[in-house]
Amino acid sequence: MTDLNALKYTAEHEWIALDGDVATIGITDYAADKLGDVVFVELPSVGSSVAGNAVVGEIESTKSVGELYAPLSGEVVEINDAAVDDPSLVNSDPFGEGWLIKLTVDPAAVADLLDREAYLALTGDEA
Repeated sequence: MTDLNALKYTAEHEWIALDGDVATIGITDYAADKLGDVVFVELPSVGSSVAGNAVVGEIESTKSVGELYAPLSGEVVEINDAAVDDPSLVNSDPFGEGWLIKLTVDPAAVADLLDREAYLALTGDEA
């Protein structure tokens, strides 16, 4: 199981796991629950550059369409094809098999993101 306290978070409900200069990004269980059953995931192309806080993808559910934001600037080095092929992974395992993209980033930029305690405060401790 992923150590949720080791992750960083955004106010847009993304989580970030940093390994060297590679950030794995997904949406939180709180966001997945609010979206409902995810039926479609659109992700950026590998090799594309993304700007922090810019929309880089789309997540559609039976309830609504949500935008995926890049929490950091960087280059897309991998996308989760499994989540594209089976979007329900975003609901069933948002912090594991339901990850969405991996970016090469400046590791120092992660320091500005929310820790677990701040994210829980943002969501009213529902996350």
